[in-house]
Amino acid sequence: MQRKFMIIGALMAMLSVAIGAFGAHLLEPIVGESSMKVYETGVQYHMVHALGIIFVAVAAGFWGDSRKLALAGWLLFAGIILFSGSLYLLAITGIKPLGIITPFGGVAFMIGWICLMAEAVSKKKK
Repeated sequence: MQRKFMIIGALMAMLSVAIGAFGAHLLEPIVGESSMKVYETGVQYHMVHALGIIFVAVAAGFWGDSRKLALAGWLLFAGIILFSGSLYLLAITGIKPLGIITPFGGVAFMIGWICLMAEAVSKKKK
């Protein structure tokens, strides 16, 4: 599990940088300031949660693999796809109904962080 989430997290972080650079250098003149703010929010949440996935991998190395950690990693990954992905598409296409998807990603993020917290709470002090 550690290796898998480290790879996924690093890949997601790299994609966040690439997607952010694409937006800053190529997209901004096309979509306008309002859509760029939406796009930048997607990039920001993408990077933060990519780092969260990497943290899940580190936690698994420290505490050992667990169902809660695995669920946390997959939910953070799903959140990136749903939350950031929907914001990227909304910013690029202007199709407003895509915004309906975004809250599902936000919920995935929150539950993922709750799973990580639950794993931490379940660990005894040494």
